[in-house]
Amino acid sequence: MMCEVMPTINEDTPMSQRGSQSSGSESDTHFEQLMVNMLDERDRLLDTLRETQESLGLSQQSLEDVLYDRDSLQRQLNSALPQFKTVQVKIVETDAITGSG
Repeated sequence: MMCEVMPTINEDTPMSQRGSQSSGSESDTHFEQLMVNMLDERDRLLDTLRETQESLGLSQQSLEDVLYDRDSLQRQLNSALPQFKTVQVKIVETDAITGSG
């Protein structure tokens, strides 16, 4: 069981300074409120960190999907491009032979 111990009052302390000892509890209250505020702020920051990490994970997944799609389209383009160049060469050769162009 906890029991509160009151601070000792030095009998040599003048009465004018004894009032400052009672403000110690005000100081304690202020300190406790400061700690509570700091803990609340820490919780808010941790929540923000978690949300940001989740958002980053989703963004990274989207990036991977886009890169996969880009690579797939690039492969399709590369496979179709030689056929297109072959057709162009045949047209140029035909034009050269027939003299049109």
